[in-house]
Amino acid sequence: MTQRIDDYALIGDLQTAALVGRDGSVDWLCLPRFDSAACFAALLGDEENGHWRLAPKGATTCTSRRYAEDTLVLETLWETRTGTVKVVDFMPQRDLAPDLIRIVEGVSGSVEMSGVLRLRFDYGSIVPWMRRADDHRVAVAGPDSVWLRSEPPVKTWGQQLSTCSEFTVAAGQRVAFVLTWHPSHEPRPQLVDPFEALDQSLGDWREWTSRCTYGGPYRDAVVRSLITLKALTYAPTGGIVAAPTTSLPEAMGGVRNWDYRACWLRDSAFTLGALLSTGYVDEARAWRDWLLRAVAGDPADLQIMYGPAGERRLPETVLPWLRGYADSAPVRTGNAAVNQLQLDVYGEVLDSLNRAREAGIPAKPHAWSLQLSLLGFLESTWREPDEGLWEVRGPRRHFTHSKVMAWVAADRAVRTLEAEPSLRGDVGRWRAMRDAIHAEVCAKAYDAKRGTFTQAYGSSELDAATLLIPRVGFLPPDDPRVVGTVDAVRAELLDGGLLRRYSTAGASVDGLPGQEGTFLVCSFWLVDALRLTGRMTEARELFERLVGLCSDVGLLAEEYDPVTGHQLGNFPQAFSHLGLVGAALALSDQDDAIAP
Repeated sequence: MTQRIDDYALIGDLQTAALVGRDGSVDWLCLPRFDSAACFAALLGDEENGHWRLAPKGATTCTSRRYAEDTLVLETLWETRTGTVKVVDFMPQRDLAPDLIRIVEGVSGSVEMSGVLRLRFDYGSIVPWMRRADDHRVAVAGPDSVWLRSEPPVKTWGQQLSTCSEFTVAAGQRVAFVLTWHPSHEPRPQLVDPFEALDQSLGDWREWTSRCTYGGPYRDAVVRSLITLKALTYAPTGGIVAAPTTSLPEAMGGVRNWDYRACWLRDSAFTLGALLSTGYVDEARAWRDWLLRAVAGDPADLQIMYGPAGERRLPETVLPWLRGYADSAPVRTGNAAVNQLQLDVYGEVLDSLNRAREAGIPAKPHAWSLQLSLLGFLESTWREPDEGLWEVRGPRRHFTHSKVMAWVAADRAVRTLEAEPSLRGDVGRWRAMRDAIHAEVCAKAYDAKRGTFTQAYGSSELDAATLLIPRVGFLPPDDPRVVGTVDAVRAELLDGGLLRRYSTAGASVDGLPGQEGTFLVCSFWLVDALRLTGRMTEARELFERLVGLCSDVGLLAEEYDPVTGHQLGNFPQAFSHLGLVGAALALSDQDDAIAP
């Protein structure tokens, strides 16, 4: 039976990540990077596409699980008729080779354990050749090689193209399994001591979380979200992927299945704000530097997303041998939206770099010239229609959010030049551009009869992204047009108390069939919009409900189905956790402001 998306927990080493189910099975792992081919792909197919299950013999679902406090080390407890064991899963931050370590600890009595390792390279399509070497089981196919060993040694045998094991653990005993990937043409990777690696991992994560400066309400949820964002960071470059998965559906059985193992520019402003506001200046600087490297070049060639190291080519491909999560096909790798025109990203980039400058992160010598180049291109294109932040696959339109973010780009340039008049640039030119965009948006995107901004010029549809209008400073929160927009969005886009991005009743907007769930970050935006418009009680109530949607280990996917009560979409999702952190910070700031 397919596990629920929120039945999975995340572990990772800051270069890739794995998903571990409540049944003790690792069903997703890409090696050696987030965007590499998966060697465990049961998440998007079945067990024959690769997985690694380790659980008490005959057991189906764990008793409970949690992360060790302030870490990404997962602890899964199994209570059986004969005793209790704990399985500790983690991936230590790597030196060279990635390691997945699973330690079985006897808690009480005696428990017979069973393990099945089914490696399938290239997203579950290639069965490797298995052999024994130096007390290891070694799997090799093409460029990939995986080595498995146990400590103390556990007997293993081959069965149905899998590696099986059975062993008994008594109270106080520990048995560790170490799975290591490396290029098949290289010598055996250096051995890692699993128990020392556990102590080191616990220490590394707790040292990192100790630097968090947030001390407001819901601290546990905020810290868990920050740990998740850190886990989605590609350490060699500072890039942060949107999610570690591909093709988890936005509607069960539907076709809205996308690859999110890339770094989106529009996440940049939210990411920088969250990191800087919680004390993680080094991470913010690394993300800023990744951003500058990624967008360098001809501003006409600016992409909405890049690979973890800044790669530009992300061709979209369908994997026909995978049936998809819960039969939701197609399964895609890469993302064709990389070729779309989305004008809002220019505003998000300039807003991000402005935030970094205001926070005191030293500017790179070429950064301002790059921003002027981007702004110059936007000056000649902001009047054009685009695909918008939701990456619709229907016709281009004059999306309101895109125009508002073009205004943000000009506004941040003006602010920068006013704060640092020694910088090169014509502040009057950018003021004129800012004023022109503002006037056009107010004239063409506002429906005076309904008292709301609409999704696009001349459209009747609404869009949750218009909730950001007061947040980015386009209009003040007490402006009647802002209040009216918040009310209209709530009236038309709420579903089960949570927000959809926009109406998907027809295919005219996004060019796709079917529906989707409520989009979690939009509901966090609503929390902030309610706060800004003076409805603090409603804002807090909604935030508490959203926090309550987190899985048992504190994780959020992209969307939520209010009918089934389960999460949807790629998991865990950076945008959702950024929304949680941002809303918590906003509510905390408000609480501080009204405190006596």
